[in-house]
Amino acid sequence: MTGLSHVKQLIPLDHGLSVVITTRPNGTPQTSVVNAGVTAHPVTGDEVVAFVAAGRARKLTFLRDNPSVTVVVRAGWQWASVDGTAELIGPDDPHDDVDAERLRLLLREIFTAAGGTHDDWDTYDRVMRDERRTAVLVTPTRVYSNPE
Repeated sequence: MTGLSHVKQLIPLDHGLSVVITTRPNGTPQTSVVNAGVTAHPVTGDEVVAFVAAGRARKLTFLRDNPSVTVVVRAGWQWASVDGTAELIGPDDPHDDVDAERLRLLLREIFTAAGGTHDDWDTYDRVMRDERRTAVLVTPTRVYSNPE
């Protein structure tokens, strides 16, 4: 088992490009590609793997039903896999301790943790709001990787 430090090392090597695996209601896996990063949970401060999803994304529907998720971060043939439990925070998944301003900043934090940069944060914020973007925070239960 490896820690999130290996995940953090891989993220800048390929823009945080990661595969997310959720579970459909029939038990089959659903996969998608996201940009993920490691950041502090906005309430607990614990390190989590995080990504942002559009409000209408199927993965959010599946995570609401079953929060078990796997995120695989890779760069070349090096990879790290994080199994965990997802917590959603967004316009359709409010959190008592995260108001609209904190959500706006959280979405930026996740974006930059995944290696993203932006020249116009006001436009970024508007798009996130218009698309009802949701923060997906994965608390790790198991982290593993290929041998080095």
